[in-house]
Amino acid sequence: MKKILESGIPTTIARIIVGYIFLTYGIGKIANPTLFVSEIANYDIVPNFSLNIIALILPWLETICGVLLITGVKVRANSVITASMMFVFVLAVVAAMARGLDINCGCSSTNPQKVGLPKLIENLVLLGLSIFNIYFPKSWLSLDKFD
Repeated sequence: MKKILESGIPTTIARIIVGYIFLTYGIGKIANPTLFVSEIANYDIVPNFSLNIIALILPWLETICGVLLITGVKVRANSVITASMMFVFVLAVVAAMARGLDINCGCSSTNPQKVGLPKLIENLVLLGLSIFNIYFPKSWLSLDKFD
């Protein structure tokens, strides 16, 4: 198992999956910021004055992290950022589920998904992959070089 982990193949797969999802979801939010603001507001967990700034910054952060993960630049650092975002997203989904909210998760404007167990599982898997990339950043097809 150690040999497989050290080969970089699992990390390459994990970082490309996380990177692709963050890239596509980020681009979708950039394309439709008004919808994203309303989807954030539906959670009713952040103050109204912060909605626009979150809707402007978060999609760009997701997109940049996605591109950097796909290209293999600063894998560990970007994985810390994506893991942090995923942790917050997991908490938001759990809070919405606990309050019985029937809302879209806000992940993708092109493919709306409801808050619920499937979304929670998806977020936990992405959180796990991001954490995996933190501990095993060495991967193939990467612009970063590891000794």
